[in-house]
Amino acid sequence: MQLLRLAAGAVFALAVAGCSSGGVDLSPLIAQTAVEAPANVAEQRKPSKVRSLDELLLFQPTKFPSGDWEPAGLNFVDVWMTSQDGTQIHGWYCPAEKPKAVVLYCHGNGGNLAGRALTLQFLQETMGVSVLIFDYRGYGRSKGKATVSGAIADAREARTELAKLANVNEAEVVLMGRSLGGAIAIQIAADASPRGLIIESSFSSLRDVAAEHFPKLAWLVAKKKLDSAQAIAEVHCPVLQCHGDADRVISYANGRKLFAAARHPKHFVRFPEIGHNDRPTREYYDAMADFLNALPK
Repeated sequence: MQLLRLAAGAVFALAVAGCSSGGVDLSPLIAQTAVEAPANVAEQRKPSKVRSLDELLLFQPTKFPSGDWEPAGLNFVDVWMTSQDGTQIHGWYCPAEKPKAVVLYCHGNGGNLAGRALTLQFLQETMGVSVLIFDYRGYGRSKGKATVSGAIADAREARTELAKLANVNEAEVVLMGRSLGGAIAIQIAADASPRGLIIESSFSSLRDVAAEHFPKLAWLVAKKKLDSAQAIAEVHCPVLQCHGDADRVISYANGRKLFAAARHPKHFVRFPEIGHNDRPTREYYDAMADFLNALPK
């Protein structure tokens, strides 16, 4: 049975990753990123150092020195953190003057943080927030090998480090994640609710995505694997979510199911005729600004 699960997960990860090529990160400008697909791996509180077959196929890290590690116009400092199991994790802290919020950004499954400079500059300058982006283990300059349980542990440590850097309580940090990063942000939000939660083009659960792509094999995917809908129901904070209605990687209906599970207050932005890796609409940026301005102090 375990071999069947691994085989099905591998086929699923390959098929989802092949639904599109290239990617668009959150930014007023198009930034070069890799495809961001949902993970088909087991979640554990303690980081696993043993990777399953589907993890080997899913995670598509780009290692240092690939990428623009000295982006012009971005105010940032290098940050090193130690994850729960001792793995060294690297990030960029981008402080804003008198920030309206402090944001932890969880990126998708491809590339590394050096490909998200435009996103960071947009959040820092246009949205007026201080933001920390980090690379999951195995990405960029971070050590170790990528696993879902490891990435979740890395995100927990990044939130703790960001609170120290910005001199705020962890509960004051806003969590933001795209695609796979959205699922990771939801997992740590369920541990301890943040000030706000922003989810971009993410999924209700891994099994739901599997059922859309491989209905006859969906039963092979464990129900609890990245069950974001179950986790988000435990989150007590304002939620902003967006999704394209032409998304062929993670369907619009899947995104709506996730939104339905979230508690109020919540707001959803639909991207008409927008795919998973297409540029977001102006409406979303306006909604994000309103969302950040309205967050409880």
